[in-house]
Parts: sequence; structure tokens; C-alpha cells
Amino acid sequence: MSQTLSAATLLAVPLAPLAGSLIAGILGTAFGGNRIGRTASHTATILGVLAAFILSAMTFKSVVADGARFNQTLYEWMVVGGLKMEVGFLIDSLTATMMCVVTFVSLMVHVYTIGYMAEDDGYDRFFSYISLFTFSMLMLVMSNNFLQLFFGWEAVGLVSYLLIGFWFNKPSAIFANMKAFLVNRVGDFGFILGIGLIAAYAGTLNYADAFAKAGELSTLTFPGTQWMLITVICICLFIGAMGKSAQFPLHVWLPDSMEGPTPISALIHAATMVTAGIFMVARMSPLFELSDTALSFVLVIGAITALFMGFLGIIQNDIKRVVAYSTLSQLGYMTVALGASAYSVAVFHLMTHAFFKALLFLAAGSVIMGLHHNQDIRWMGGVRKYMPITWITFLLGSLALIGTPFFAGFYSKDAIIEAVHASHLPGAGFAYFAVLAGVFVTAFYSFRLYFLVFHGKERYDRNPDAHHDDHGHDHGHDHGHDHKPHESPWVVWLPLVLLAIPSVVIGAMALMPMLFGDFFQGVIHVDHEKHHAMAELAEEIHGWVPMALHGFTALPFWLALAGVALSYYMYMVNPALPAAIQRAVQPVYKLLDNKYYLDWFNENILARGARMLGTGLWKGGDRALIDGAVVNGSWKLVGWFSGVVRWLQSGYLYHYALVMILGVFVLMTYFVWLNK
Repeated sequence: MSQTLSAATLLAVPLAPLAGSLIAGILGTAFGGNRIGRTASHTATILGVLAAFILSAMTFKSVVADGARFNQTLYEWMVVGGLKMEVGFLIDSLTATMMCVVTFVSLMVHVYTIGYMAEDDGYDRFFSYISLFTFSMLMLVMSNNFLQLFFGWEAVGLVSYLLIGFWFNKPSAIFANMKAFLVNRVGDFGFILGIGLIAAYAGTLNYADAFAKAGELSTLTFPGTQWMLITVICICLFIGAMGKSAQFPLHVWLPDSMEGPTPISALIHAATMVTAGIFMVARMSPLFELSDTALSFVLVIGAITALFMGFLGIIQNDIKRVVAYSTLSQLGYMTVALGASAYSVAVFHLMTHAFFKALLFLAAGSVIMGLHHNQDIRWMGGVRKYMPITWITFLLGSLALIGTPFFAGFYSKDAIIEAVHASHLPGAGFAYFAVLAGVFVTAFYSFRLYFLVFHGKERYDRNPDAHHDDHGHDHGHDHGHDHKPHESPWVVWLPLVLLAIPSVVIGAMALMPMLFGDFFQGVIHVDHEKHHAMAELAEEIHGWVPMALHGFTALPFWLALAGVALSYYMYMVNPALPAAIQRAVQPVYKLLDNKYYLDWFNENILARGARMLGTGLWKGGDRALIDGAVVNGSWKLVGWFSGVVRWLQSGYLYHYALVMILGVFVLMTYFVWLNK
């Protein structure tokens, strides 16, 4: 083991953001007496995340260049029987990559927040939350055991609850954060069952020890069934990923989470929380490779999410919700790659997506600021000439998202499509169709958004909600119809520029090392005899330039080009066409507008069913059976019996004499009857 990685240095990575969070959250708020101002709060948190990023970059260099590794227990909490509950770090190429992505995107969001939240009363509290979120995510990705993984998993869920409901005076924000919390609890129930099965049958919570016993687990069946134990474990773990990474049908929380401030949309929904499930499955590759059933399940769920969530993005008018449905679709692409055993490709897309999706969210926030907190793209148009930096960075992010050759998203997205095409698992055919169709859909809604916002006629004067921002506050005529858009301050556009750079170049730089080099050797495990996707990719991809040049002749490029061209025609050339199509396919539009009625089903069937079941158990089980029959019934029976006994024990001598005489009479009668 290389000596370049020290426990103290690694420990400083998550603790630096935690320290910044505590400073801002305690000293910068009313809780601690407001002892420091806004400048001190954002300085403390930004310095903490900056330190974490620098240390993460140094760790990445040591891991990649020097082959350094670290896998040690830092603190032993308790031992229950033979089960050790510990805090420890596992640092390898997968962890180092995630550390750099999380800290860099978080740093950009912190800087951006200075400008975006400048007028908000909860300024210090917000900085505390996002730094605490960064700490939680780092503890998750750096863990070397399931206990710490679960701690980080729940911690990011808790802080996301606080962030989504940051504007707690808005009923919609409170509904959204409760929805996110409850839906994630459904997924987490499966996740903790999977961890429990590993602890029960492998006898350990440590990754390395559990992976060493994977072969033994693959020979066992789940008690009382014919199901393979390893399949049950993997599906339970993936159910956790379905909640955290917003896979169908547990995706319903993510679009509503746009009720939170824009910076957390970039942080939670680009590089951190929603990618936790993707990271977890990649880390668990030694287990998932042993179950084709689980991989097929992952593949199909990812394909459904990639395609059908993209359809919903077509009809959205809120700029943040369009980007949110794009996130759902791209998470589906990552999940499809996991199901095809192309784990490294999934992580590759996770990385490229983190940069261009954070860029798109933050650029959307810049547009919202420039348009005086208007979020409806129907009342935008012509923004390009007023916000040139936001325009060009948004365009670069959109080109990366749709998979334009030479952009970062192209390399990871095309690799996913090719990997799925090479897969022979059940469901691979549907998945291949879904990811191909998703290319056209993604290009269409992405450039629908782009054209409606940055080109065409200016429509600000027709906005009926121009006086209201996304905080739910009325800003009066200062932010009214007569004000033109304006470019955002440098603390807002600088992160856009810094995120645009990797959105363009990181794919070409990382393609060959991450997919076909030794980057993930010994970290991600693939059974190449059963799953051929990566082997076939290696035969087709020979470098970033040949891949990009070939991309111009491949079907995905022409599908993306068709999506862009159609969106241009429908929204720039013939803007009456979308309304005519909507009228012609009204049932389809209604289905999409109601989000496949999943929210209705959850609220009216599942929630009401659960409430009726709970009411029945309360009234019939608790109140009638337990309280009524067992508790109250028992004391009533005892009371009645006591009353009878009390009547017999009157205390009068003649009563007792009478009873004795009657008793003698009964005995004499009995014996006479026996002697007959």
C-alpha cells in the first residue's frame, strides 16, 4: 500500500465541509446568536469545500499516477457477536473520481449561491445546508462498509429534505420535501433489507469481506422459496437505488423537488444525491455480476425511466422542470449501462453528466435571475442578446446533453448505446430501442427549451406572473414587465464558465483510460465470459477522435439532429404547430400532463389504501380487539367474577352456616347416588 495516502488527510476531506457547515449554521444563524455575518458564513463554507476539492484532487493524482490505495478502519463503534460496526475509508479509482466530481460541483454551487441567494433571508442557513450535504455525500462515497454507506445514504436524504423545503413558508415546498422524504423511505426499506441479508448470511458489513463471500452467497436460496439469495440481495439493494436515483416508479419526488432554490437543484440532482444509487450499484458489481435476473431487472427499469421520463420533458413549461426530467432520463441511461454490466460506462456518464447537468441547472438559475424570477419558458424569448455568457454556456451544456460528437456527453452516451446493443440479457432489445428513441426525445425537448428561452420574439410583456418570484414573494413593479433581461453578476456566470470547460473536454480526456485502461482494474468486476458488452466496446472504440468522427455517421447523431431540427421548425418557424398537435392528440397530452397518473395513483390508491388499512387496524385491531377485548375485556371479566365472589363472601355467620349445610346435603346426595 502506498504511503502517499494518510488517514488524517483523507479524514480532512469530509470534515472540512462539515466544519464550514457548523460555523455557518451555528454562528451565522439565530440559533447561535448571529455572531458572524453573511461574508464570514460563505467564506467559511467555501474554504471548507475548496480544501476538500484540493485534497480530493491530490488523492486522485496519487491513486491514478502512483497506484495508491487505502482501505482501513478509522473507528470501531461496536461489535455485536461477530458483526463489527465501523467507520472506515476505501479509496480507489472509483472513490477518487466521485470525490473530485462531488467537491468540484459543490464548490461551483457554493460560489454561485453568493449571487443567487443574495437577497434571501436564509442566506447563512442555506450555506450551512449545502456544506452539510457535501459532507454527507463524501462520507457515502468514501465508505468501506455498509454501515457507513447507510449513514451517508440517509444523511443526504435528510439534508435534501431540508433543502427542498428551504422556503418553508411555501406550501408547495413543504409538500415536495415530504414527498421526497416518503418516497425515499420506500426505497430505503428495500436497501436496508439488502444490507440485512448480507449481514445475516455473509456475517460482515465490510465490503471486501462481503465480496470475498459472494461466491458462497450465489449458491444459497432464499429461505422458503426457490429464489437465489444473491438475486434477492441485489434487487433489494437496487430498490434503494431506485428511490435515491429516481428510477421508475420511485421517480415521482424529483420533479417536485424543483421547489427548492436553484443551486440545490444543481447540487442534489446533478452530481450528488441522485447519483448515489448509480455509484452504489457500480461498487456492488461483484454481487450484481452473479445474478442475471437482477441485471435484467436493472436494465428494464433503467430503459423505462430513460424513455418515458423524456416524454414528460416535452410538455413542461417550467425551465427547471424541463432540466429535471432530463436528469431523470439521463439517470435511466446510467442505470441501463449498469444492467448491461458496463459499470465503468455508467460511472463515465455519471461524471460527464454531473458537469453539463450542473451547468444547465445553474444556467437556468441565471436565466431566472435575469428575467426577474420568471421560470415559465412561454414568457421568455430573445434572451441571447441580453445574457451572452449564460447563452453560450447553456448552449454548450445542451450540446453535451444531446450527445453532439466531440462533446463530453457524446462519448458516454454513445458508449451506453453500444453497450446495450451488445448485451444479450432478457430485456436488452427493449432497452436498446428505449435509449435510441431517447436520443431523439432528449434533443427535441432540450432545444425546445433552448429556442424558446434564447431565440425568437421577446414575450416578457405577456407574462401574467411577472411580479412574482420562485420564493413566493411579490417584488412589485421593480421586477415588472418593462424591465429587460440582464446578465448575472460574475459570481453567477464564473461557475458556468468553469463547468462548461469539462462539459466539452472531459469526455475525450477520460474515454480510453476509464473504459479500456487499468483505471477501474480491481475495483469494478465484470464476468466477461457471460457479459460481453465491454469486450465488444473495446473492439469498436479506438480513440476519442475516431469515435467522434464515426459518430457523425451513426444513427444516434441523426436522431439527435432530427430532434433539433423538428424543435426549430415547431417553435421558431411554425409556432402554431405545437398547439395544433396538442389538440389532435389531447388524450396523449393529458396522460403526459398528469405524469402518467402516477401521482394520482400514489395519492388516491396507495395513500388512501394505506390510510384505510391503518384506520382498520386502529379501530378493529387496536381499539376493538386489543383495547376492547383484551385490555378492557379482561378487567371487566375480572370485575364480574370479583362481584360474584364478593357476594359469596358476605361476612355473615348464618350465610356461611347455610352454605356448609347445603354443601353437606350435596355431598350426601352425591354419595347416595354413587351407592345405587
